[in-house]
Amino acid sequence: MSGHTENEITIAAPLDLVWDMTNDIENWPQLFSEYASVEVLEREGDKTTFRLTMHPDENGKVWSWVSERVADRNALKVRARRVETGPFEYMNIEWVYSETPDGVRMHWTQDFAMKPEAPVDDAWMTDNINRNSVVQMQLIRDKIEERAHQARPTASVTTD
Repeated sequence: MSGHTENEITIAAPLDLVWDMTNDIENWPQLFSEYASVEVLEREGDKTTFRLTMHPDENGKVWSWVSERVADRNALKVRARRVETGPFEYMNIEWVYSETPDGVRMHWTQDFAMKPEAPVDDAWMTDNINRNSVVQMQLIRDKIEERAHQARPTASVTTD
């Protein structure tokens, strides 16, 4: 058995802003509520290898892992995988961006399998990822839309 999730959200902001903010890995702790820190380990072309560290969980445990992320700006796709898999046998993630009349649709697909000795199974992790992805996507949408709103020129009124 394995896990599979798909979640998406539409962000009312320009594509360049959505792409730039969501692919600025160093600033993910300001974009996502779950990440305490990011350490970029290596950059090679469009591939970035980095360590993500989460805030402590309800038991005080801090989860951290190394991922590899390849961004393809022309195809509007990002593929990532965990290099240090932790409790996962594997974890592969794809982000796909598409322009719509309402803004930019950001679609996340995650395919994974938990190790037999992991503290949770694939079904539990699928539910957890689906719940958390909705929360994180809404936070990301709100932060990007706020930045887009701040960047809009304001109309000035002149009087003669």
